[in-house]
Amino acid sequence: MKRLFDVPAPAKLNLFLHITGRRADGYHLLQSVFMLINWCDTLHFELRHDGGVSREDLTPTHLPAEDLVVRAARLLQQATGCTLGAHIGLEKRLPAEAGMGGGSSDAATCLLALNRLWGLGLSRTQLATLGLQLGADVPFFIGGRNAWVEGIGEQLTPLSLEEARFVVVKPPGGASTPSIFNSPLLKRDTKPATILGFAANVENEPLKHNIQSILGIGHNDLQPVAQTLCPDVVNCINWLQGHGLQGRMSGSGTAVFAQIRQSLDLSDAPGNWLIKDCKNMDAHPLLDWCSG
Repeated sequence: MKRLFDVPAPAKLNLFLHITGRRADGYHLLQSVFMLINWCDTLHFELRHDGGVSREDLTPTHLPAEDLVVRAARLLQQATGCTLGAHIGLEKRLPAEAGMGGGSSDAATCLLALNRLWGLGLSRTQLATLGLQLGADVPFFIGGRNAWVEGIGEQLTPLSLEEARFVVVKPPGGASTPSIFNSPLLKRDTKPATILGFAANVENEPLKHNIQSILGIGHNDLQPVAQTLCPDVVNCINWLQGHGLQGRMSGSGTAVFAQIRQSLDLSDAPGNWLIKDCKNMDAHPLLDWCSG
C-alpha cells in the first residue's frame, strides 16, 4: 500500500458538558455526551521511504508547522520504531476554536491511517493510549462510537443515538480554551450524573437514545464564560431562538448548535457566520480500520 486518499476526520458536538471537579494536576473532570457529525476534514496520505513527515495544506489555513497531525505521525513513529514516513495533505473544512474537536479528529484519523499505511497492526486501545498524549478528545475519535464521556475525556462508554439533524453556527470570533478553564467564573462543581440506566449496551441491540432527552438533562458549564469572551455566542443563540430553535454551545466553543426537524430558511444570518446543516453519525467512518 502506497497511499490512502480521501480519509475523513469528522467533527463532534457535545450534547452537554458538565465540569464536576478538578484534579490535583489541574485537569478538569467532566461528564458529557460526545456525538459524531458528518462535517469532516479530509486527509490524504502518501508513503515516504525516507522516514520524513511532511504536511501540505490544501485549503487556506493558519496551522502551525508542528500541528497535531504532524505530531501524531511522529508520535506513532517513536512509539513503534517505524522507519517509514508520510506526506500528508490536509483539506481543512472544520473551523478552529469551535469546540468541535477538529484538530483532535485530524490527529485520530492520522493515527488510524498511518497504522494502516505503515502496516503496524496496533489495536484501537493502543492507538487511543497514544492519542491521549496528544489531547483528551483524541481517544474518542479513535474509539469510533458516540459516547458518554467522563474523567478528563478519556473514559468512554459507547452510546447509540437516534438519527437527527442539526444546524451548526460558527461566528468569526473564538475563545481561548485555556482562558475558559482558568477563569474564576467557571463553575466546577456540577453534581455528577449517573450513567446507570442511561448508556445502552452496544453488544445487544442498543436502545436508540433520544437526543432531546439528553439535551434536557444537562447544559454546558463552559458556555457562560465563553459568552463573556465572545459575545457572538449569545448572538448566535438568540438568532437560533428567533427561528424557534434551542441553541447550545459545543465544547469550549464558539460553535453553537440546535436540533432541527426540517429544512429552514436561515438566509437572514450575518454574512460572516459559518452555517452548516449536519446529520449525526452512528459510527466513525474508519471504525473497521483496526481491531479492538
